[in-house]
Amino acid sequence: MPPEEESGIITALDELLIARGMTLVELSKIVGVSVVNLSILKNNRARAIRFSTLSALCRALECTPGDLLKLDPEA
Repeated sequence: MPPEEESGIITALDELLIARGMTLVELSKIVGVSVVNLSILKNNRARAIRFSTLSALCRALECTPGDLLKLDPEA
């Protein structure tokens, strides 16, 4: 992604999945979001996230939005 399009926000989705012993496929089934879309989010390629998706992810991962989304210190 070109620098002018980067938001400076990264996700901790991979770390949260590991900490909970959960796979992306399992999370996809719980949240109702495709594995492809979760992978885009996990790899910090998403441009936006719906509040409903963010809320569902936080419920499934038992976390807060601040646990899932971080400000990239290098951005």
